[in-house]
Amino acid sequence: MLTKVFATIAVVITGGLLLYGVSDFPAFGDPHSPANAGVGNEESISQYFITQTYKDTKVPNIVTAVLADYRGYDTMFETVVIFAAGIAIFAILRVTGNEAEKKSIKPPLDSSINGDHQRIIVGTTCRIVIPVVQMFALYVVAHGHHSPGGGFQGGVILGASFILVAMSEDLNAALRRFSEKTYLTLACVGILIYAGFGLMCQFLERNFLDYGILQKVLFTDGPEMARSHSMLGVEVGVAFTVTAIMFAIYANLSSRGVLKNGL
Repeated sequence: MLTKVFATIAVVITGGLLLYGVSDFPAFGDPHSPANAGVGNEESISQYFITQTYKDTKVPNIVTAVLADYRGYDTMFETVVIFAAGIAIFAILRVTGNEAEKKSIKPPLDSSINGDHQRIIVGTTCRIVIPVVQMFALYVVAHGHHSPGGGFQGGVILGASFILVAMSEDLNAALRRFSEKTYLTLACVGILIYAGFGLMCQFLERNFLDYGILQKVLFTDGPEMARSHSMLGVEVGVAFTVTAIMFAIYANLSSRGVLKNGL
């Protein structure tokens, strides 16, 4: 009971502080706010992004430039949050040993004519659709800095393709293609790729995620193209992590942490 009281007090205090801070924000859609009108004679943030993004980065997609470059710190930690969510679900649900054997008991699949007929239709359709879905996912990642898309969107689509394998056959079939060791490794590699670009900038005596200096490593024509290529690199890292965590969450939730049979 005492714990609930302290928890309630903490929530009320935190909520009050947040509401107090919100009162200092400009009104929604206020044209005179710093984000829309700037301060004094300075150009506003939104105006700067619209007019200067392509000059700074050679990236026509303003959204991707903002996410992966101008506010790259925030996007990197968003990826870390996704990674942490997947690891938390893994830590809570994953079971092994005797307990896993007890939970993995499941009625056999329907071997009747109707059951086989349904599996043939679904399985054949998915075998046709899944490669197309995966190709589109890679396109969304690769062209995310030139057209709508990026690592988050492409990663979700790619992760969904492995979930589709699990739903059309069973979880074991999906795990043969994308094993637990593989998706956990891929999730970590994605974070390391993103952070690695930032560390390379520091090794070359520039700020973390200040991609322009990487022209020395990427052999690009100017710092602007270095920023463009680096954004593609970090988007690939994001896609790795999102793909792996998407499938990891499904695999553990659908099998109650046993990683057998699934839904």
